[in-house]
Amino acid sequence: MGTKPALRTELLFYLSFLAAAALLVGVATTVVATSMAPGWEYWMVMVLVALEVGIFLVFGRYLVARLVLRPLDRLMSTADAVADGDLNARAPDAETRDFATLAERLNRMTDHLLDAQSQLVRSEKLASVGRLAAGIAHEVGNPLGAIGTYVEVLRRRGAEPEVISGLTRELDRIDHIVRSLLAYARPQEEALDLVQPDEIVRGAFALLGAQGALKAVRATLDVGGAVPRVRARAHLLEQALVNLVLNAVDAAPGAAVVVGTRRWAYDPGRAAPRRAIDPALASFGRRPTRRPARVEFSAGAPGALFFVADGGPGVPPPDREKIFEPFFTTKLGLAIVARAVDEMGGVVWVDTAREGGAAFKMFFPEAPA
Repeated sequence: MGTKPALRTELLFYLSFLAAAALLVGVATTVVATSMAPGWEYWMVMVLVALEVGIFLVFGRYLVARLVLRPLDRLMSTADAVADGDLNARAPDAETRDFATLAERLNRMTDHLLDAQSQLVRSEKLASVGRLAAGIAHEVGNPLGAIGTYVEVLRRRGAEPEVISGLTRELDRIDHIVRSLLAYARPQEEALDLVQPDEIVRGAFALLGAQGALKAVRATLDVGGAVPRVRARAHLLEQALVNLVLNAVDAAPGAAVVVGTRRWAYDPGRAAPRRAIDPALASFGRRPTRRPARVEFSAGAPGALFFVADGGPGVPPPDREKIFEPFFTTKLGLAIVARAVDEMGGVVWVDTAREGGAAFKMFFPEAPA
C-alpha cells in the first residue's frame, strides 16, 4: 500500500494533463478552422470546442468514477453489509493510497467487531455448557453411587470376580467423566498470579518425563529467551500443558512432539515466529489463518506464546473451532483447557504443526510492570 499514489496526486496529474490538452487542442482548433474554412472560422471553432468539451466531460467522468466514486461505493457496500450483521464482509483494495487506507481501517474495525462477538459467544457458550455439565454431573452422581453400592453387595454375595472387575472398571470410567464435568463447570475464583512461562513449561515437561509419559514419542523442549511474565494460575497453566502434551502423545506415537514457549507479539493473522530449534535457513510456507482474539488484545500486543506441536494426523480446519467444545471428541480435557485459558484472560487455538500434525497454542498478554 505504501507504493500506491495518493488520491490528490492522481487528481492533480490528470487535471494538469487535461489543462495542457485543452490548451493545445484550443490552439490546434483555431489553426485548423482558419485553414480549412475561411469565413466560417467562428462556427467551425464552436463546433470543435463543443466536441472537445464533450470528450473532456466523458473522460473526466470516467476519471472521477474510477478514482473516487467506485472505491467509495465499494466501501459503502461493505459498511452496509457489516451494519446488517455480515461480519465476514471485507472492503477490497483500492487503486489509491487514501482509499486503500480507508479499506484497511474498515476491515480492521470489522475484525475487532468479529473478535468481540466471538468472545461474547464463546463466554456465553462456556457459561451455559458449564451449567449444563454441573447439572448432568450431579444428576448422574447419585445413581452412580447407588450402582456402586449394589456392585459391592454383589461382590459380598459371591458374584463372579470377572463380572465385578468389569463393572468396577466401567464405574470408575463414569466417575472420571463426572469429575471432569464438575472440574469443567467449577468457576475459578482465586486471584491470578505473576508466573514465568518458561518455568511452567519446564515444570510440566519434567513432570511428564519423570512419569514416563514421553517414552512413546520423540519429545523436545523448546524455550525461547526473554519470555515475559504473564498473569495466570500456575497450577492450571501446568495442568493445561500436561493435558495438551498427553493428547499429543496419544495422537502421535513414535513421532515428534515439541513443547515450548517464547516471547510473541499477538497478531490474529500472522504465522508463528521461528523456533529456537529450527534450522537457520528453514522456511515454512504455511497460509496464516485467523486466530481467536479478545477485545482487550490489540495487534502487536506483547506476551507469551505456549505451544505443543506433534507429528500426528492433525486437526481438519472445519473442526478447529469445535474441538474445544465438550463431547465433540472423547477428550474432555480440551474443553477444560479452553475454559481455564479463557478465565485466565488468554486465548487458545490449534494450527497445522511444522511436524505435520496439530499445534495447540495458548497466548497470554504480558503482565504490566
